Amino acid sequence: MPSSSIVIANEIDRLSPTQRPTDQPVIMRQEWKSLLFLHWSVDPEIIQQRLPKGLFVDTYDGSAYLGVVPFYMHALRPVFAPAVPGISFFPELNLRTYVYDKAGRPGVWFFSLDAHTRISVWIARTFFNLNYQYARMSYREHEDSSFTITCKRGSSQDQNFCYNPEEKIGHALPGSIEHFLVERYYLFNQANDGSIGIGRIHHAPYEIYEPKVAHYDVTLFPLNGFPRPQKTFDHALFSPGVDVSVFPIKKA
Repeated sequence: MPSSSIVIANEIDRLSPTQRPTDQPVIMRQEWKSLLFLHWSVDPEIIQQRLPKGLFVDTYDGSAYLGVVPFYMHALRPVFAPAVPGISFFPELNLRTYVYDKAGRPGVWFFSLDAHTRISVWIARTFFNLNYQYARMSYREHEDSSFTITCKRGSSQDQNFCYNPEEKIGHALPGSIEHFLVERYYLFNQANDGSIGIGRIHHAPYEIYEPKVAHYDVTLFPLNGFPRPQKTFDHALFSPGVDVSVFPIKKA
């Protein structure tokens, strides 16, 4: 990795992005519910090889991370319109990692985003240049406070997640591994011409819990060209959810 990117990594401001932007209009609102964050540590060079030019792998104590994140998307809508059944409510499953750009802005790079609505997948791919994939998915909340999400993309095997919150942690402390993994307010994409885009979101800090994970799946790894992990996850967190404001994507 270039030495210049290492210098930037050491100087990343991870607190300013948590503040609500005052110079951009909100274009969408959505709620993320019942989030499970499962993370595996990965050699940073493996991630760097998969990133587009202009993005650099972000690390914590020398490790990069791949995250599998199932959750429920609730009331996705533009600011000028109400939520619509069949479009605005659906389960989602992401494989993501953590990066920063040449300006040192820390954010998320999505390798894939599976969702259970063809229209929303088309909109996200067409207008936001995000690698959304249609998948047959289901979401259930159970009486014992556990959650189940299933996902099947094309002819791939079924993916099943079952989890529930246990001990409350509260808000992630700045500088902690929890803050590094979940408090991310920039996202990056790549347009057809190869240029990098950057978007902002804003929400209150996640309320996080240690979860009990009864079942999980790692099929997203081979679906995205990564080796299937030979170990259990290195880190797991749960959040009941956040209300999210989305700002325009612009060139990085």
